[in-house]
Amino acid sequence: MVDPISSSDSYRLVEKLLDASALRQQAIASNIANAETPGYHRLDISSDFATRLKASFESGGMNAASSALQPKLAEDPQARSVRPDGNSVDLQHELLAMNRNSVEYSYLTEIVSNNFKSLRIAITGQPS
Repeated sequence: MVDPISSSDSYRLVEKLLDASALRQQAIASNIANAETPGYHRLDISSDFATRLKASFESGGMNAASSALQPKLAEDPQARSVRPDGNSVDLQHELLAMNRNSVEYSYLTEIVSNNFKSLRIAITGQPS
């Protein structure tokens, strides 16, 4: 029996990374929207998500525990206040982060798209 493509370790890893990328985009949008809000602290994906995802993948694949692993937003502990009012949003940093996140998301969606194209070729014998 052929395992479904959605149960492969690489597909589940990309799925988790896409979830993180979408959530990071929300955080960046929130950060930009609050760039002038006094006392606002920059948000990002919690730093332990990448560490736990990497450890899970390296320990033999994406098991049931890693399936429950979800990215979460948290205040960025490395962000320093850039204004006297305590706001830690640096607009240039956010715009760069948005561009990087967009490139990463495009790359990940390309991986998924290529997997489905390969599957279509295997089934039909034709590239399109």
